[in-house]
Amino acid sequence: MRRLVIGAVTGLVLVAAPLGAQVQLRLGTESRATYSDIHEQLQLGTPEADSVRRMLAETRPRRLWQVARRMLEGKVAWDTGVLALTRLAELRWPASHDSVLSWRKQIVQGDIPPPPATDLMDLFPSLRAVDLELQRGAHGDQWMLNDILARIPDAHYDQGDAWVLGRLGAGAADSLAARFLATTDRDLRVRYLTLMSYSTDTTLIPLLQRIHAAPDSFNLPLRAGARASDGLAWIGTRASMQALLDARAAARARGTYADPKLGHADLDFLGSDSSSVVSRTGKWAAEWVAVLR
Repeated sequence: MRRLVIGAVTGLVLVAAPLGAQVQLRLGTESRATYSDIHEQLQLGTPEADSVRRMLAETRPRRLWQVARRMLEGKVAWDTGVLALTRLAELRWPASHDSVLSWRKQIVQGDIPPPPATDLMDLFPSLRAVDLELQRGAHGDQWMLNDILARIPDAHYDQGDAWVLGRLGAGAADSLAARFLATTDRDLRVRYLTLMSYSTDTTLIPLLQRIHAAPDSFNLPLRAGARASDGLAWIGTRASMQALLDARAAARARGTYADPKLGHADLDFLGSDSSSVVSRTGKWAAEWVAVLR
């Protein structure tokens, strides 16, 4: 998991598995695909989905902090506690700032014994998102965009910043795309691509489609194509899912990912990418194209 502020998001582009904190999740939106990076094929009408919907509908910050605290005590599943923190970020409850400061201090000082097989430092991006959303509410989207953009070249951000950036208006997607295209620094371009994958702005669809089909034409490592795929799935419209299918077809015809070393287990790169979309959205991309309008 990336650490608070100083952890670069760059490495995410090479990571296929979901991370441990700060949640990208969408459920029950008619015009967009279901998406979850903490559930396997989340489906409406299941007990798991019902639990998620209740959490996403919770409006009592104190109740959400209680859920998160029970996660620390090992009495609530880790993903449930992280989802509670994500919901707290959305609510922008002013008193959450003091809780964030207290939790950070206790975690750094080792005052909270972690549940088995967990690292409490993994919660820092979620705590960061709670604080950033409070700042966003106080100063506005443009201020927040300028603040995060200024820190990207020095990798002075984490997944909490990326999550908040993906929710911004104020031309955030256009700003990221312009910087992605303008830089000649390969590592910086990877960072901008990774950050674009957190946005649901449909204006990014054509660029992400081109990147997934031929990341090398943008001086990107081939595995970066997975991050463009993630971005199209996270946008989750019928057009973005069709763009993902078209990009895969173009990549296969071009031989972009033909190197067997790019595969995973018994799947080639594009097969593994397809499997990842099913895992995160619950359907094949072609199925979403058929049902979305």
